Amino acid sequence: MGESWMLGFDRITFDPNVMGGRACIRGMRITVSLILNLAANGLSEREILTDYPYLEPEDIYQALAYAAWLADESVYAPELVAA
Repeated sequence: MGESWMLGFDRITFDPNVMGGRACIRGMRITVSLILNLAANGLSEREILTDYPYLEPEDIYQALAYAAWLADESVYAPELVAA
């Protein structure tokens, strides 16, 4: 498991043997990106939980929070830093 639990993301796991080490939900073969794509394509929480009954509402909330945390990171384009 990665260190995501230290950031309060105790449901987000990383295992090189599961989905190539991508961010997953509780060690399952359900990636954070799958949940984000489902939500981005208009599926409601209820629809996601119906389609994936082994997920829990908190799994969806943490996937969204994890994405928000990643999006909050600063990105520095090399050409802007050199200017």
